[in-house]
Amino acid sequence: MRISRWTLLWILIVGVLFVLEVSLITGVFSPNPAVSIFGFIYALTFVAILSIIGAVFVGMVVSHRILSVKGFTPFEQEMLRMRQEVRELNERVTEIIARLGMTIGNRKGPP
Repeated sequence: MRISRWTLLWILIVGVLFVLEVSLITGVFSPNPAVSIFGFIYALTFVAILSIIGAVFVGMVVSHRILSVKGFTPFEQEMLRMRQEVRELNERVTEIIARLGMTIGNRKGPP
């Protein structure tokens, strides 16, 4: 299996962040409070940017999936066939009503 450079970069970034988080939780690494505040702001900005980029990519994938030209699913094909059958039956019924000269509601003949 071949792993691209971008995948390795993201694995490295996530790994570094994971190690940093574990070291902060266990107390191995306790930074200066001023550095901690700036680090928190940096991390918050970094996560916000990544979430926006991720949302854009997810939106692109979903919109491509929706708008791509593909055939109908078997369920949709069956619904289209049923719709056509209902139209044909409706036309037959209106022909029968027209031949008999019956009224439908307060109308005469086919609708």
